[in-house]
Amino acid sequence: MEHLAQGAVITIRERFYEPLSLDDLARSVMVSKFYFLRVFRRITGVTPGRFLSAVRLHEAKRLLADTRLNVADISAQVCYSSTGTFSRRFTASVGISPTQYRRIARGECGEHPAVLPPAAPAGPLGSVSGTAHVTGTPLSPLCIGAFDSPVVQGRPVAWSMLDGAGPFALNNVPPGLWYLHAVALGAHTADDFTSGRPLLVGTVGPVQITGGTHVRLDMAVQPEDWTRPPVLLALPGHDPLPRRPSPRPLPRRAAFPAPALGCRHALATA
Repeated sequence: MEHLAQGAVITIRERFYEPLSLDDLARSVMVSKFYFLRVFRRITGVTPGRFLSAVRLHEAKRLLADTRLNVADISAQVCYSSTGTFSRRFTASVGISPTQYRRIARGECGEHPAVLPPAAPAGPLGSVSGTAHVTGTPLSPLCIGAFDSPVVQGRPVAWSMLDGAGPFALNNVPPGLWYLHAVALGAHTADDFTSGRPLLVGTVGPVQITGGTHVRLDMAVQPEDWTRPPVLLALPGHDPLPRRPSPRPLPRRAAFPAPALGCRHALATA
């Protein structure tokens, strides 16, 4: 039932600024919310709530890069009722604050901060190696990391950068359940589903890592498609997003209705 998930993704991308609920999305594709939730998660790898949250923060990145709206206005545009909550969630997901992201987008600061894993915990650690098979032409280093989320967000626990397709290795991976994500900048093709900068992406997981063990696996890295939630982590050579027209007119602040209380949490349990 791929068309159900695709219809819901279209609704999310077109109406992310509304306080969408699981019931709203299920009604948009005319199925029960329980069946919709199972189908959506199977097709996209995440719940509708996670997908919606990622789309909202991705749009915030674009607004920071493309407009002069202040952070409070942007948080309202992407359905956050609290600027403080928005700033904390943005920083945790993107790796830098909204203000810092905007300065990078405008070329007002120096080098993009490097992606650095936290200090490895004490005790036996694991490792992962394999081969990245890339479909398309990478125009940037291929970034591979181990994350705690099916969305590329937050700080990876292990990290590597390759010149392109080929062998990779992640060492000092803490024990736990991790998602391996790969991201590279790709070339435009006739099939691009977005007008933005195209990405080549791949995900494997969740993968169980135990101390003192090694896991070998291969990754398929392909052009990003509609099934994937947006990449949120700001990556050197991949961010900021290119300036481009907004997918919808940006209303004047006075004309934009205040977001409903709890808007960010509409799908928190989805």
